[in-house]
Amino acid sequence: MQFIEALKLKSKLSFLFTLITLGLIAVGIMGAMNVESMKKNLDSLYFGSLIPITELNEILQTYHTGLASTIYKAKNAEQSSSETLSRLQDSIDKINKTWKSYESHFKRDAELDYVEYVAYEIKEVNKYFYKMMYFAENEKNMSFIALNVLEKKVSHIHSVIEKLLNYEVSLAQYERKKFLKEYEVASIQLTIIHSLIIVAVLIISYLVFSSIQSDQNKLETIMKKLRKTNKQLENVSYTDTLTSMHNRRYFNMVYERELKRAKRTHSYITFMMLDIDYFKQYNDTYGHIEGDKALKSVAEVLKTTLQRPSDFVFRLGGEEFGVLLTQEDESSSAQLAREICDAVKKKQIAHKGSLVNDCLTMSIGIVCCIADDALNEDILISRADEMLYEAKETGRDRYIITSNVAEAKTKKIQDLTA
Repeated sequence: MQFIEALKLKSKLSFLFTLITLGLIAVGIMGAMNVESMKKNLDSLYFGSLIPITELNEILQTYHTGLASTIYKAKNAEQSSSETLSRLQDSIDKINKTWKSYESHFKRDAELDYVEYVAYEIKEVNKYFYKMMYFAENEKNMSFIALNVLEKKVSHIHSVIEKLLNYEVSLAQYERKKFLKEYEVASIQLTIIHSLIIVAVLIISYLVFSSIQSDQNKLETIMKKLRKTNKQLENVSYTDTLTSMHNRRYFNMVYERELKRAKRTHSYITFMMLDIDYFKQYNDTYGHIEGDKALKSVAEVLKTTLQRPSDFVFRLGGEEFGVLLTQEDESSSAQLAREICDAVKKKQIAHKGSLVNDCLTMSIGIVCCIADDALNEDILISRADEMLYEAKETGRDRYIITSNVAEAKTKKIQDLTA
């Protein structure tokens, strides 16, 4: 049976390589007939299309007319928050897509380091505009935006990309000169190389067939490694890069899974929504680098306090965190919330801009209940949001807990972090 399968495979390979050989011969004939046309096309590629240059110019234009212009209008209240959010999102998506296309082009070893540097700078500058999107999404007043910071960001990324743009232009000029110089030699070498390729293909056909079984075993090994790598990449996609906590994407997956499980067993489920008090003022007072350090410190408190397998901790976005607990009743959940508040204060992270304490504090909204089939999957989040709102309204630096999951009109937090 194996011999028959081998014969079938051999026939397929013979047919395949015959087609390849005939194809190479046809390509050689067509190449000889159209070599002058190839020269014109390559010349057009270097000085007609200049795709990489076009893409880099498009990125620069988007930063100036798409992002900077939108921020100017938002600051001067010339457009709505939703329009600002939409334009910022479209512009950033366009930049990321165009940059990804640019990176997909062939790059030489000498330029890889600088291309990576430009990618890093684009990512860093985009963080600023993501922050602007956050303000627009939450309908915050954007008149406070410092234009000098915006201009500095745009000017910096402009200079970084412009260097790469100049390099692409000089590279195109160099490549054209090199092509014209080597054109005559290449046309002679074409016939020789083509003949060698045909011979090589025939030799490879024999070698490939004789090594199929060996390659198949190697392929299986590679597939196992690939599955392992994919698993690692999946884990990375579920992790917040700043705090190393699970992110909102992972929360959505775990929340749905644990809620279904709690419904099946009619067991307790608790959701906490946590927010750092007056975090915007903290950033304004100490700067965003210190703000990032504060977020890491809070994340460390949460990971240290909640270490059981049934404890799930997430960074939902900005200074907002989420905690999902199973098998914890109202009393235990309240105790954990109290420990979190105390542990954050115990860190003694100075916060002169706070109106409730000289150090960094947390407000927590909690909902704890026994899950049943009637429990709406959105009500836990909305009720926790309401409790967080109430905690902030009643003085912050505290937690508010409820077990009431009846449908209620969810209150909307309006500039509580302002």
